[in-house]
Amino acid sequence: RPFHVEPTNIVSVNDDMQRVTDEASAMNKRIHYYSRLTSPADRALIAPDHVLPAPDEIYVYSPLGTAFKVDSCTDGYGKNSSIVTIFMIWNTMMGTSILSIPWGIKQAGFTSGIILILLMGILTLYCCYRVVKSRKMIPLIDTSNWEFPDVCKYYFGSFGQWSSLLFSMVSLVGAMVVYWVLMSNFLFNTGKFIYNFVHDINVTDIVPGTNGSNKVICPSAASGHPPQNRSVVFSSGNNTGFELFEEWWNKSQTVPFYLIAVLLPLLNLKSPSFFAKFNVLGTVSVVYLVFLVTLKAARLGIHLEYNWFTENDFFVPGVSTSIISHGVAGIFSYVFTSTRCFLISVISGESNGDSTVRDLSIAYFLVGLTYLYVGVIIFASFPSPPLSKECIEQNFLDNFPSDDIMSFVARIFLLFQMMTVYPLLGYLARVQLLRQFFGNAYPSVFHVFVLNIAIVGAGVAMARFYPNIGGIIRYSGATCGLAFVFVYPSLIYVISLHRAGQLTWPALIIHIFIILLGLANLIAQFLL
Repeated sequence: RPFHVEPTNIVSVNDDMQRVTDEASAMNKRIHYYSRLTSPADRALIAPDHVLPAPDEIYVYSPLGTAFKVDSCTDGYGKNSSIVTIFMIWNTMMGTSILSIPWGIKQAGFTSGIILILLMGILTLYCCYRVVKSRKMIPLIDTSNWEFPDVCKYYFGSFGQWSSLLFSMVSLVGAMVVYWVLMSNFLFNTGKFIYNFVHDINVTDIVPGTNGSNKVICPSAASGHPPQNRSVVFSSGNNTGFELFEEWWNKSQTVPFYLIAVLLPLLNLKSPSFFAKFNVLGTVSVVYLVFLVTLKAARLGIHLEYNWFTENDFFVPGVSTSIISHGVAGIFSYVFTSTRCFLISVISGESNGDSTVRDLSIAYFLVGLTYLYVGVIIFASFPSPPLSKECIEQNFLDNFPSDDIMSFVARIFLLFQMMTVYPLLGYLARVQLLRQFFGNAYPSVFHVFVLNIAIVGAGVAMARFYPNIGGIIRYSGATCGLAFVFVYPSLIYVISLHRAGQLTWPALIIHIFIILLGLANLIAQFLL
């Protein structure tokens, strides 16, 4: 009897063919943007042929070129499940700015700081969704592979392309400067801990602090003392050797220069894709920081006294008058602008476009919850009295002495993670800048070396003369946030509504207000 194909079998075959087609299309969309960042001969951000996913697996590419294999997390059509999308967004947004959140809450006031964090999260979520929706409203053009710079170029022409590049470079170089300051800090404290341990030296910091095994210190209160090691030998075998070590191991005068010998050669590598393998350390570091914060708070207890507007010797007011100029608005603008070129491609790979709002909302909620948890717990558990809440440092790890074991482990984790990510950030800066001017991400060794010298010089100068990561983050965050959170998303959405004949006066007024809010935030960082 001849083989008989039932209609149901024909449908099944057609579905299978469509599944393969959709799967290949989804993979092309995921790797298209990162493939465009490099020249054809440079495969640092290009997926090799042998890692194309099978039907039941997916490879997720982060902005830093890392490939994560996630099994059984697709819908069978090569699309990302909601869980994968949410985790990717959370993992991308979490960064070193988490170390400054307690300081930002202290500056803004406990109540106003929490409210500002929530409002900034809601605002950036709204703006991100508007950009995604505006891209879908572009008629007669396949925008499935478009990223944020492509959307800016479409709506604003060459001005959008070059201004997007400018603010992107501010964001990248700002992140690299913060990394250099933090790496200098972590390397200094790590070296100090190892030297004291190897030479059996017991030292006590010349700063106010609590007593007991869970010691917390207030470095800012020792401004009248030498601002570097700020330690005195309590009992040691060789005072001369210790003094010589402190002379050559100085947080701002020597250690930032030592990093040049390690990181400058790595920046000049043509393809730093090897370091992308260690990017998972970022997630490990964040998880460990959450664990450290929880354990420290359990041991220190909660120390809160609520006052609306008055400040005393140990507590800050619930609402501070410096909420804008010294609050967390600039810091959180920095946090959310880091995803401007990544979220669109993540959302494009979702299996169900109808779940975009839900998944974005959940991811932003988890990001805000993580930052809020660390900031609130550190602020609430900071021992006041005997110390004042004003003692909370811009890097909250500085409130723990260099001989604190848990803080030492955290600094080791973060130091190694940052030293592997730093060359990748430099590579992205090189690709974006040099390709725009010379059409090649590596025009010559001289071009790359000059660019890297400028980037490293900026990091060393800031670590030497202005090692305030909270200030650096809020300045660069407010600047980039003006473009990527407040202005561009609002203008793009208004223009798309106008072209579609759907623009209303309430929508126009709301988005003008958002733009003015971002402009006021930027001005306040520099003038108030």
